[in-house]
Amino acid sequence: MFITLEGPDGAGKTTQAALLVARLRAEGRDVVPLREPGGTAVGEQIRALLLDPRHAELAPRTEMLLFAASRAQLVAEVVAPALALGRVVVCERYVDASLAYQGVARGLGIDVVLAVNDAATGGLRPDLTLLLDLDPETGLRRARTATGRADAGGWAGGDRLEGETAAFHARVREGFLALARNEPQRIRVIDARKTVAEVEREITAAVDGVLRAQHRAGGSP
Repeated sequence: MFITLEGPDGAGKTTQAALLVARLRAEGRDVVPLREPGGTAVGEQIRALLLDPRHAELAPRTEMLLFAASRAQLVAEVVAPALALGRVVVCERYVDASLAYQGVARGLGIDVVLAVNDAATGGLRPDLTLLLDLDPETGLRRARTATGRADAGGWAGGDRLEGETAAFHARVREGFLALARNEPQRIRVIDARKTVAEVEREITAAVDGVLRAQHRAGGSP
């Protein structure tokens, strides 16, 4: 089973991914936790380049292709082999992030970004995507506070994408929500304003529902 978590910075993806991985492992499942961009030696180097605030000149198409390159390596090296062995893959961000960030917020278009990423991943899609929805202002405030980057004046550093304008992050959110409206069976929208425990319960229900459906269909895990 391939599960992805999406949403803005500060929505709680890392926290919820760790809770989900721990619960699945406690049930005896073999789980591979991942994050994007990164997850491989090549991908981590691409991640450092993509998120470095010194690279403000990075063109939107360059950004899209770098994300896709990191993703291609991750699928080939880790995700596809793990799924072939019947393991559960839990990944923070995947293709939907590129559709929202580069396709919508950067204005490259969903079709272009999807075509590039289908080539990069061989068309591999998640079985379930958990979209932790949160308004950008709250999300960025949480992210900056959690990493000690907030001060009395507001923004105090951070990665290149976090430093984008409020309008950019609003477009990202709308992009994610539009994707969820188009694929409601795969993408489950979860209100990330709720407590950690409440969000975890909703994630548990969504994941268990897909696992039961796979079991009834005779699939795995």
